[in-house]
Amino acid sequence: MRAWRGVEEVDLGGPQQRALMALLLVRAGEPVSLSEVVDVLWGADPPDTAVNVVHRHIGVLRRLLEPELPVRSTGRWLVRWAGGYRLDVGIDDVDLLRFRAVRRQASQAADVGQAAVLYADALELWHGACAAGIDADARAHPVFAAVEREFLTTARDAAEAGVRAGQVHRLLPMLRDAAVRAPLDEPLQAGLVLALAAAGQQAEALVVYQRVREQLADELGIDPGTELAAAHAAVLRGDTAPAGAPVGPSEPAHRPRPAQLPAAPATFVGRRTELARGLGMHPGAETSTTVVISAIGGMAGVGKTTLAVHWAHQVADQFSDGQLYVNLRGFSAEADVMRPEQALRGFLDALGVAPQSVPTDVDAQAALYRSLLTGRRMLVLLDNARDVEQVRPLLPGAGGCLAIITSRNTMAGLVAVEGAQSVTLDVLPAEQARDFLGRRVGAERVAAEPAAVEQIISLCAGLPLALAIVAARAVTNPAFPLAATANELREAHGSLEALSGADASISVRATFSWSYRTLSPAAARLFRLLGGHPGPDVGIPAAASLLGVPIRQVRPLLAELTAAHVLMQPSPGRYGFHELLGAYAAELAEAVDTAGELDLAKRRVVEYYLRAAFSADRLLRPQRVVPHFVPRPAVDDVVDELFEDHRAALTWLTTERAVLTALIERTARDGWDAETQYLAWSLDTFLHRQGHWHDWVAARRHALTATEGGAVPAARARAHRELGHALSQVRRLDEARAQFTLALAGFEGADNRTEQGHVQRGIGRTYHWEGRYAEMVRHCELAGDLYQADGNDIGHAKALNEAGVGYALLGDHVTSLENCRTALVIFERLGDRHGQAATLDSIGSAHSGLDDHDIAIGFFTRALQLCREVGDRLGEAVTLTHLGDAWQAKAERPAARDHWLAAEAILVDVGHPDVDGVRAKLAATESPS
Repeated sequence: MRAWRGVEEVDLGGPQQRALMALLLVRAGEPVSLSEVVDVLWGADPPDTAVNVVHRHIGVLRRLLEPELPVRSTGRWLVRWAGGYRLDVGIDDVDLLRFRAVRRQASQAADVGQAAVLYADALELWHGACAAGIDADARAHPVFAAVEREFLTTARDAAEAGVRAGQVHRLLPMLRDAAVRAPLDEPLQAGLVLALAAAGQQAEALVVYQRVREQLADELGIDPGTELAAAHAAVLRGDTAPAGAPVGPSEPAHRPRPAQLPAAPATFVGRRTELARGLGMHPGAETSTTVVISAIGGMAGVGKTTLAVHWAHQVADQFSDGQLYVNLRGFSAEADVMRPEQALRGFLDALGVAPQSVPTDVDAQAALYRSLLTGRRMLVLLDNARDVEQVRPLLPGAGGCLAIITSRNTMAGLVAVEGAQSVTLDVLPAEQARDFLGRRVGAERVAAEPAAVEQIISLCAGLPLALAIVAARAVTNPAFPLAATANELREAHGSLEALSGADASISVRATFSWSYRTLSPAAARLFRLLGGHPGPDVGIPAAASLLGVPIRQVRPLLAELTAAHVLMQPSPGRYGFHELLGAYAAELAEAVDTAGELDLAKRRVVEYYLRAAFSADRLLRPQRVVPHFVPRPAVDDVVDELFEDHRAALTWLTTERAVLTALIERTARDGWDAETQYLAWSLDTFLHRQGHWHDWVAARRHALTATEGGAVPAARARAHRELGHALSQVRRLDEARAQFTLALAGFEGADNRTEQGHVQRGIGRTYHWEGRYAEMVRHCELAGDLYQADGNDIGHAKALNEAGVGYALLGDHVTSLENCRTALVIFERLGDRHGQAATLDSIGSAHSGLDDHDIAIGFFTRALQLCREVGDRLGEAVTLTHLGDAWQAKAERPAARDHWLAAEAILVDVGHPDVDGVRAKLAATESPS
C-alpha cells in the first residue's frame, strides 16, 4: 500500500487512514458507502465517533492527494457521492486498474502467445499481497480478499496460456509466488507443475506436486484432485512442450539420480572371456569391488574404454543409486591430466553437493564422497587413469559399489593394497578381429576378400581403434575394395613409438596416416590444429577461430572429421579426440605446420576465449570497472560471441568452464602473463556466483604468479586482493587477510582509494564470517570513506549496505536503516538491480528488528522479485527466510512455513549450510504452541 505524487512518495499516515485509502483504491471510480468504510476500519464494533473519524481521514487524504487544495474544498479526486465517497482516478494512476485492464486484454486476445505476454505484463504489476502494509484485520475484509482472488485467477489463466504458447519462462517467478500464497489451490498448483515441465524443469515440477500432495493430506486429509493428478501424469509421460529457453542461475536444478555413463557401443565384438569374468564380479550388499582394466605394454586404442562402458551398461540396473563417470585424461599432456580433486568435485556435484560446500582439502573431499556413497549401490567408472595416486581418492569405501578403472598401467598398487581385481587386454585375436570387421562392414564383404581381411588385421595388429577407422572408411565407400584398403595401409607405413608402447605402433601410425590422407586439405589442417586446443572438447566458434575462418566454413570440416571417425561429437556442437588421435594430430602439426602458423592459431584461440569471456562478464556484472591489461596485439579472423542476455552468457561460461580453466593453466605455463590475468578477471564473477570457488582460487593463483615479472605494483596488489576474495569463499580466512594486507601495501597513495576500499570490504567479510561484527562494521566504514573520497558511488553504496548489515547484527537497527536507505537511493539512481535487491532485504531486516513487520514484508517482497529477476538464487533463499521470519512474528504460521519451505528447497539445491537454520524454524512450527 504505497502512493506517489510525481516521483515523491506520499506518507499515507496511520493504519486506519491507509486502510481507508486502500478501500477507495480497490473500488476506484465506484461509490463507497460510509457503512462499508466503517465495516473495514472497525468491523462489528465501531466506536460512537466512527463517522467523525472517517470525515477527518477523508480530509487528510484530500490534502495529501491535492496539497494545493484550499481548506474545506471538496477537490476533484476524492468526492462525496450518494452518502459515501468516490475516488476518481484513471487507469494510469492505480496499478490495480492497470492490472485489470491488461488482464481483460489478455482474456480477449485472439493469439495465445499474445495472451501469455499480456498476462505476464499484468502479473508483474503485483509486488505482494493485496493492500500489504495496512492493518491485518482490515486486510482480512472480503473486499481485499476478492482482489487477491483476481490475482490467483489471473495466475491460473496465465499458466494455461503460457504452456499452450510455449512461453513460460517469464511467467515462472510470478507463478511460484502465487503458489506460495495459495498452497492448496489445486488448479493453480497444477498450472505451475505444467509450466515448470514446459520450461524443462521436470524435477522441480515433481517436487511441487509432491509438496502439494503432502499438504493436502496433512491439512485436509484428501488426495490430489483430477486436475492436479492429470498434471502430474503429464509430467511423468513427458507430455508437455518445453519452451526451450536457456537455463539461468535462478532455475533450481533438482538433480536426478546420476546416470553419467557414456552411450553404450553400437556394436560390441569379442572380449568374451574378459566380459564373462567382469559380469561375474557383482558386489553384494556388504562388499565393494574394484576392477582395473589395463593393457599389455600400456597400449592405447586396445578397447579398454569400450569394454568398460559395455560391461557397465550390462550391470547398471543392479546399481539402484546410479552411475558416476569421469575421463581422468591420464595420458594427455601433463597440464591436462585431471587432478583427483577436480574429479571429486564433479562427483560431489552429481551427488547434490553445491560447489561452495565442497571442502578445500582433497582428503576432506574424498571423505565426504565416501560418506555420501555409504548405504548406496553405485557404479563408478574411472576412465583413462594415470596412476594409483590419481584414483585412490575416487574409490568408494562402502559396500555395494563397483568401481571400474581403465588405464594403460596395471595399477599393481591397487591390486596389492586395495585388493582390486585385474583384467588385462591384448589386441584382438584374428578370429575376433574378423568378427569385428564383419559386424561393421558386412559379413559378405569380409567373406569375399579373405586375403585382404587378413592383411588388414595384420597391418592393424588387431588393434580395435585402428580396425574401427578402417571399417569406417569401408562403410563410407562401399565400392572401395578391401584389397585397396590393405594396399594403402601397407604404403602408409610409419611409426608411432611416442604414442604406443607395443610392436603394433607402426601399424597404428599407418592406420592413422591413411585415414588422415583421405581428408580434404582444409579438414586436415583443422585436424592438426585441434591437437593444440586446450581442454577436453571444443565448440564450433572456437574451432572456427582456431582455423581463422567463419563458422559457416568450419561446420562442414567438423562434419568431415566426424564422419572419418577421427573426431568424436560427445554432445551437440561439441567435438573431441580420442587421446591417441589427439596426440597424433599434435605431432602432425609440429611436422607439417610452421612455428609461425602454430603460434598464430594459438593466438587466435586465446583471443576468442578472451573476447567471449570478457563479453559474458559484462552481461553478468556490467558496472564492473575493467583493469588495464596489455595482451598481445589482437589478431584477425576470430569469431565474436554475441550473447542475447546474461542467461546466454551464463550458459556459455558453464559449457566452457573446463576449457577456460585449462586455458588459464596453459597461458600461465607459457608465460602469457597479461592473458592469464585477463582471463582470470573475466571469470571472477562467474566462478564466484556459481560457487566454483576452488577453480577461482586456482585461477587467481595463476594470475598472481603472472604479475611477478610486471613493473606495475597496482596489478600485483589487485591480484593479491582477488586471491584474498577467492580464499575467503573457501573459508581460508587467515590466508585471505594475509593477501588483503599485501594488497593494501601495494595500493598505497591517494590514487588508489577505490582499490583500497575494495580491500577493506574484503577484510570486513572475513570478520563477518567469524562473527566479529564490530570489526566488520569498522572496515566497511573505512571502505565507504575511501569510495566517497574517490567519487565511487557504487562502491560507497555497497559499503553502506554492508555496514548496515553489521549494525543490524549488533542490534543497532536505527543506524542500519540510515545506512541502507542511503545505499538504496544510490543503487536505484545507478540502475543496479543486484545492489537494490540486497539493500531492500537489509532494510526489511532492520524493520523486522524494530518490530515493524508489515513494512518489513513489503521490502522483502520487493527484494525477492529483484533476486529472481537477476538470478541470485542464494539471495532469493535469504529473502524467503526473512519473509518467513516476518510472517511468523505476525503469528501467520502458514505463510511463514510456505516461505521457509521455499527457502529450504533452494538452500538444499545449492548445498548451503544455512539450510539447518531454516529446518530448525520449520521444526519449531510443527511443535504445539
